[in-house]
Amino acid sequence: MEMQTILPIIQIVLAVLLVIAVLLQQSEAGAGGAFGGGNDSVSTWRTRRGFEKTLFVATIVIAVLFVLSAFIALRIA
Repeated sequence: MEMQTILPIIQIVLAVLLVIAVLLQQSEAGAGGAFGGGNDSVSTWRTRRGFEKTLFVATIVIAVLFVLSAFIALRIA
């Protein structure tokens, strides 16, 4: 198979994995914080551990792979 036929499949798989990884991450702000309704006076910082850290790193890796595949697609087009 040529790269031009495999690359769109790779991008679709990476996009689905990226959406799943982002949706699985825990949000502390809630829906109100996403739209500016959060309490800004309470600022907490915590360390990611275990599965949460693995998911965070995996999300970054998948995002980088997706961007690289997009640049490769532009290059061969």
